[in-house]
Amino acid sequence: MTTPDDPDLELEAAPLVRAYVITNGRSLPADDEFSLITLVTAAQDMPPTGQLDPEKRRLLDLCSGGYLAVAEIAGHTELPVGVVKLLLSDLTQAGYLYTRAPVPPAKLVDRRILEEVLHGLQARFG
Repeated sequence: MTTPDDPDLELEAAPLVRAYVITNGRSLPADDEFSLITLVTAAQDMPPTGQLDPEKRRLLDLCSGGYLAVAEIAGHTELPVGVVKLLLSDLTQAGYLYTRAPVPPAKLVDRRILEEVLHGLQARFG
């Protein structure tokens, strides 16, 4: 049994309280545009960052080097994915970030075409 003064209780509650504070108690909207593989980068002509929270500035610093996936950003910041998505949504709406859908997987190639290429290469190079 734990008491309110128990240090273990404080350690367990700290990450939950921190996430709640970072997001101001908000949750993701129903029309969430970010998946784990959505690519995000900093805008070239972003507004001044003086009024941003430290967490949002850290996300901008991470994204300024090029495109990163939402899952990568969550891993680097060690924040829950839902919190990262909410912060990225705020930054995108404010004009700090650009998002890009991930590159779609290649369509399946017809096996017959691959076999013809293979036979052609074998005939040519033996």
